[in-house]
Amino acid sequence: MKSDLIQLSPIGTIHTPYLHRADVPIQSTLSDGVEGTVEIFQPFIEGLKDVEGFSHILLLFFFHQSEGYKLQVTPFLDNVLHGVFATRAPRRPNMIGLSVVELVRVEKNILHIKNVDMIDGTPLIDIKPYVPVFDKIENPKIGWLTGKIGPDDRPGADNRFMA
Repeated sequence: MKSDLIQLSPIGTIHTPYLHRADVPIQSTLSDGVEGTVEIFQPFIEGLKDVEGFSHILLLFFFHQSEGYKLQVTPFLDNVLHGVFATRAPRRPNMIGLSVVELVRVEKNILHIKNVDMIDGTPLIDIKPYVPVFDKIENPKIGWLTGKIGPDDRPGADNRFMA
């Protein structure tokens, strides 16, 4: 199997009050208004034009404190092995994370955000606007999570990905 190397460079750094992995909520919807900032590096500032018009943005980032991965994991909310691609586990082959955050305001190269679920110093890979017509799916199937969470549940995590 031929594999081409893909290289990514951070476009910024995410700053949050979370200094330790164990303190970070498992999803941005569980951070209840916790604020942070995104510092965009100089070469990419021009790309922020018009982003302030969006209430929410998607942040793609690198799980820089994760090490290694397993293709099958036992995620929170279950005690059964599942393929890593059927979970949101941070230990993944390419360690890419995705979160929807609220964009509070933009000051030059600093984005002020709410509902952060990343550790301080997280490298930012990309930003995309959240657009409900594009991003909201009506009646999605949720696989193995069916019956484990309801539409309004906000489950917490345990420490199974900390070791």
